[in-house]
Amino acid sequence: MFLKTKIRLLVNGFEYDLYIKPHWTLIDVLRDEIGLTGTKKGCGKGECCACTIIMDGEAVLACLVLAIQAQGKSIQSIEGLAQEGKLDSLQDAFVKYGAIQCGYCTPGMILTSKALLKKNPQPTVEEIQQALSGNLCRCTGYVKIIEAVRNASIMEVSK
Repeated sequence: MFLKTKIRLLVNGFEYDLYIKPHWTLIDVLRDEIGLTGTKKGCGKGECCACTIIMDGEAVLACLVLAIQAQGKSIQSIEGLAQEGKLDSLQDAFVKYGAIQCGYCTPGMILTSKALLKKNPQPTVEEIQQALSGNLCRCTGYVKIIEAVRNASIMEVSK
């Protein structure tokens, strides 16, 4: 039997004081304790990247991080991208270029791409492909996803 431990998480700019069991993963805490269900739970083994979030500027798999390890770190989920009712440029590009099919992989794709564009604002197609290589999508051929990321990077540079 595990006793619950109090932790504080900073998610999308908001602080959450939570009582969790030490073996709970970040994906479970985000979804079940905080109610941020945009982060998808796929394989639970770090193989599909559906649960990708951004933690301290890096794309990480929330299914592989214990929630207790996320204390003191800045976490961004898909819900934290849109600001004041306006979609982030990546979200907008995914809609505009038809990069969304069923949508299950989309939050992970967008956050992986967001972390890439933060480090490399003008990636090549090959760099986008490399960054997204672990993100699984069973609906598309990735062409529209890569096109959306590339065009989002162009839109950001031209602002």
